[in-house]
Amino acid sequence: MDGTLFQTDKILELSLNDAFDHLRSLGKWDADTPIDQYRDIMGVPLPQVWETLMPSHSYEEREITNDYFLERLVENIRNGEGDLYPNVEEVFDYLKEKDFSIYIASNGLKEYLKAIVDYYGLDHWVTETFSIQQIDTLDKADLVGTIIDKHDIKKGAVVGDRLSDIKAAKVNGLVAVGCNFDFARENELSQADIVIDDLIELKKYY
Repeated sequence: MDGTLFQTDKILELSLNDAFDHLRSLGKWDADTPIDQYRDIMGVPLPQVWETLMPSHSYEEREITNDYFLERLVENIRNGEGDLYPNVEEVFDYLKEKDFSIYIASNGLKEYLKAIVDYYGLDHWVTETFSIQQIDTLDKADLVGTIIDKHDIKKGAVVGDRLSDIKAAKVNGLVAVGCNFDFARENELSQADIVIDDLIELKKYY
C-alpha cells in the first residue's frame, strides 16, 4: 500500500508532526520531528518505527504515540489529504480485465488500510487486503505466504517499493517487481527481478 499504491508522503509529515506536537505539548519531546529518520525506515512494522524514533521512551509511551499517530493518519486520509499514485485505477482495470486477482499485503495497521481502501473504493478491484497485524511474526514474507495459502496461488508477483516486498516475493517463489518511487532505495531495488518507474509499466509485463 504505502509507497506503491498510496502516496503516503502526502500525509506522512503532516501526521508525524501531529504526533510529535502532541508529545511536545506533554513535555515528552523537545526536538524537531524526526521525519528524515522515518523516511529511512519507511516500510517496517510500526512497533519498529517507534523503537527507532523514540528509543528512550517506554513501551507504553510508544503505544500511546502510535495510537495517536494512527488517529491522525486516518483523519487526514478521510479529509482527502492523501492520494493514490498515478495510473493505479487504470492498471487495476487492466489487471482485472486480464483475470488477475489483486491482493494488498501491507505493514500498515488494519484501521489505516481500511481508511484508504474505503476512501478510494479499492475493493472494486482488490480481492482482499491483508495487514501485518494478522500474523505473529510481523514478517512480510510470512504475510504473503498466508495470502498464497488462503487463495491457493500458484503463480504471481509482489509489487512493492522496499526490500521487505522483494524478499517476500523471493521467499515465496514469486516475481519481485520493484517500484522506483518516493521511498525506494537503489541498493534494495537492485535485488528485484523487474524495476518500474510508473505503475503503468506493469501492463507490458502482464
